[in-house]
Amino acid sequence: MDFKTEVIEKSHIKPVVVDFWAPWCGPCRILGPVIEKLAAEQQEKWELVKLNTEEDYDIAEQYNIRSIPNVKMFYKGEVVSEFMGAIPRTAIERWLEQNLPDNRKESLSHILSRLNGEGALSELEAFVAQNPDVAEARVALAREIVYNNPERAAALVETIRLGDRLADNAEDLRTLAELMAVEADDSPAGQRIGKAQQALKNKDNETAIQNIIEAATADKSYGGDLPRRAAIALFRLWGPQDELTKDYRWKFDMALY
Repeated sequence: MDFKTEVIEKSHIKPVVVDFWAPWCGPCRILGPVIEKLAAEQQEKWELVKLNTEEDYDIAEQYNIRSIPNVKMFYKGEVVSEFMGAIPRTAIERWLEQNLPDNRKESLSHILSRLNGEGALSELEAFVAQNPDVAEARVALAREIVYNNPERAAALVETIRLGDRLADNAEDLRTLAELMAVEADDSPAGQRIGKAQQALKNKDNETAIQNIIEAATADKSYGGDLPRRAAIALFRLWGPQDELTKDYRWKFDMALY
């Protein structure tokens, strides 16, 4: 095999996925037909090269192949991702989806980096309209609008469910959409939820989490456990290093127990 021509140089045109295998390898015989069928179905996106480690030992050694099957994705001459073992088709499809280069994702990354700037939200709206299949964009847009347009935010992430890598993000956004859409009553917990809704609309996150914790303290079962679920969604949305998460997560835990 002319590895330089068939893999390195070709990967500057489109991604090349290399399946390192050997005839004696049982798992390789399981993986081979699956990845070959995927390659035929997605030939416009990437190309498959099969490399027999018995025949091309030097190349296998160069890329530190210690166990087979080993699958590496090359792009612009470099290994950008890999996996080992005879994983099922659905896992391979997910690996491809997550790692295949996509110019749209680069454009999305640029838009997201400017989200707090003038006009960026409109750009994100336009991107989602043009690329409805890019789940990351729908999640990003839902996150931006959930406090003022909860129905649309929930609709944007409706199809992202268990098993998808963005499932947790989508579930958190559905919870926050539920929080913003609920009609708060005059009970102690309901009054706190109403104040939290207004605070979130005003981008006053600290007042919001304070009231959500107080709502959980007043009535843990309110709205189908809504205060607890909403607090967890916010903490995950903000991330563990956010100051509000650090300051209020322990207070929330104490309110529950």
